[in-house]
Amino acid sequence: MNISLRVFFVLIFSLLSQLALAQRSLVKSADDAFDRKQYSLAIDRYKKAFSRVKDKDEKNRISWRLAESYRLTGNFKRAEATFRRVMRSDLPERNPSILLTYADLLKVIQKYPEAIEYYNRYAQAVPGDPRGPEGAALAAQIEEWIANPSRFEVTLIRQINSRESDFAASWASGEYNEIIFTSTRDGSTGKEKDRWTNQSFSDLYTSRLDRNEKWSTPQPFDNTETINTKANEGAPFMNSAFNALYFTRCNNAPQQASGCQIMVSNRQGRTWSQPVPLQIRGVDSTDIVGHPSLSKDELTIYFSAERKGGFGGKDIWMAMRDNKSQPFGRPVNAGPNVNTAGDEVFPFLRNDTTLYFASNGHPGMGGLDIFVSSIDDKGQWGKPRNMKYPMNSVYDDFAVMFHPTEERGFFSSNRDNIRGVDNLFYFIEPPVLFTLSGTVKDEKTLQFVENATIKLIGSNGSSVSTRTNDKGYYLFGNSQIDKNTTYEIIVDKPNYFTLNAVETTVGLEFSKDITKDFLLSPIPQAPIVLPDILYDLARWELKPQFEDSLQGLILTLQRNPTIVVELASHTDNRDTDERNDILSQRRAQSVVDYLIARGIEPERLVAKGYGERVPRRLERDMVVNGFTFKSGTVLTEEYINSLRSNEEKEAAHQLNRRTEFRVLSKDFVPKATNVLVGTAVKIVLNPEESEVAFNTNADGAILIPCVIDGFNENFVFVRNEQAYVSLAKGLDWLRKGILSRDNLKGEAEAVLSAGNIADGAVFVLRELRIANRSVKDIEITVRHKADSPLVLGQSVLSRMGEYEINTHNRKLIFK
Repeated sequence: MNISLRVFFVLIFSLLSQLALAQRSLVKSADDAFDRKQYSLAIDRYKKAFSRVKDKDEKNRISWRLAESYRLTGNFKRAEATFRRVMRSDLPERNPSILLTYADLLKVIQKYPEAIEYYNRYAQAVPGDPRGPEGAALAAQIEEWIANPSRFEVTLIRQINSRESDFAASWASGEYNEIIFTSTRDGSTGKEKDRWTNQSFSDLYTSRLDRNEKWSTPQPFDNTETINTKANEGAPFMNSAFNALYFTRCNNAPQQASGCQIMVSNRQGRTWSQPVPLQIRGVDSTDIVGHPSLSKDELTIYFSAERKGGFGGKDIWMAMRDNKSQPFGRPVNAGPNVNTAGDEVFPFLRNDTTLYFASNGHPGMGGLDIFVSSIDDKGQWGKPRNMKYPMNSVYDDFAVMFHPTEERGFFSSNRDNIRGVDNLFYFIEPPVLFTLSGTVKDEKTLQFVENATIKLIGSNGSSVSTRTNDKGYYLFGNSQIDKNTTYEIIVDKPNYFTLNAVETTVGLEFSKDITKDFLLSPIPQAPIVLPDILYDLARWELKPQFEDSLQGLILTLQRNPTIVVELASHTDNRDTDERNDILSQRRAQSVVDYLIARGIEPERLVAKGYGERVPRRLERDMVVNGFTFKSGTVLTEEYINSLRSNEEKEAAHQLNRRTEFRVLSKDFVPKATNVLVGTAVKIVLNPEESEVAFNTNADGAILIPCVIDGFNENFVFVRNEQAYVSLAKGLDWLRKGILSRDNLKGEAEAVLSAGNIADGAVFVLRELRIANRSVKDIEITVRHKADSPLVLGQSVLSRMGEYEINTHNRKLIFK
């Protein structure tokens, strides 16, 4: 080989070596920028490196890092395109976490079916990680969350936000009309750009709400470089006295990993002291800690940091101190309920008992979501609850802060923003208000009924009433209708039958104007024919199958407690007048006796047998056994005898055999009902829980709410007693239909009489419910000398399962 050729090969190898070194140097510089979280710089370097690198595996790795850099700078369109290139390689098989990251990205850009596919692929690759199945399940719910938002109303504050990022606000005064927040807007201290965001380094700014409810133009928190410096300052928190400012400062020194510290500055008149690092044992200047939130006494701090002993990514940590002059002790992780393998950041401690934070590790709508956790009875943070839409979106939502006593505040989000920058949003949960209104009309004429009384009786013990105006209109305002309350509505007007209805606000999460219209039936002068009640030939006993025909009358009498009615029975004309009079009187009396047994006062009922002396006048066309009888026909003996066939005559006789009622008076005064003083019925609003709170009466007896055959009651718990009910309560249950001859053990004639139930009578209740437990077919005895309206003991409760009477917490708990 000649010298020239040798020199040529040496030059080639030297050139290739230099090229390889240049490639490695470019890739390394990109990796260094990525590791220092300088993602904007990393993007430029990875793009150059990708075009020069020839190794297939290395090109795939660079593509993955480039896709992540795009994602972390909010350029989701390019991130998706680059991730698709990564998905065609074998890199996701070797590193399944890429599948999870890509699924999260797809969820952010609202490609939910594809997101579910990649969550499922990740679940197959890493079956022990719940983020796969949880992510798939939540991606399927997001559209439902958006269609059914929470009560919070969210508003972008345009007067405060700029073209750059504005985020992480804190109240700055005790009037709660001024905020301090983080911004990377033009005019911030320093001229350099942050290589993560390619924006200015962040500073703290303030804005105040004026008398016209407008936010002032934000101003730097200070211009002396005491608080705002060339570094990143952000995530402020002010103590309850608003004389101490805690915030995060990240120095962002070039060509090295940047630490972040929590700084504290104290108010000195109109200025602020030179900030100093907050002393936390085990935390030094190279650590990355920030996002402080302190308890009211400033002896407990929550912050975010990526530390050894965490669950992966950034976690929420807590530290304590004995007094404000001492350093905080070593940080303690907030625990697995709060922290995940992802990032948990921007904690906000509200009233020392509720923790809000942002996370991309818990199942969310996309990016960072805001979660809330409360301290449980063991002093641990409970399972976090997603704040859902509109507090959360498919983008990053974080840094929430509340007014201490009102459901309003600020949070940050990069939603609805083509540049992907963060903005401040104001939120408020408007009060849930209800009104109830409607009209009352005459059922016959459809004319408005003026001066009708509308009364509301609430399950919370409230009672209000109003009257209709000349247009039949009534209204109960939002101060009269309460949340989580069921109302009985009673509509009353002289010479009309009383109407009852039920409306409830239980389960209503949003304000609502409830409309309820009524048609009042005028009390007629003429008798009202009851549905068919048939008797055996020449007999008067009321047969069980026809008792249902009287249920409408019972309901009418219960709803109209001041009317006195006549029960009139009529026969046909095929026996002597005397026998028909006696038979009809006995039949009328059998109806009266049944009504008394169902709890109607005897003084309100008059039995009258008319025999055959009052033939029926038809108020409408009627068809019986195929024969039509026209309206206005009077079924006299002469008319019936004129009919052509015996079958038609029999049909006419059947129409004449009837029971009617008519109102005799409307001024009956009901008797007073015995009520146990101090006992109130408690409506169980959420029967799905396995525990229920109880009260005690004046004698110290335990009063436990329950539901018996659909009616809310309270019972006295006496451990060794069998179930029994007082006579007064038993008669009340007769009126409600809880007790009847159908569930009586024994002969009704021997037990039930006018206004009375025999002492020792035994009934079988269909169902008893306490909390989320129920039991059927409970035998209960009527005791005339009972000292409590309703008593149940261990023999009944034990049928529902193991239970505990916790007198300390005043709860009945089923285990």
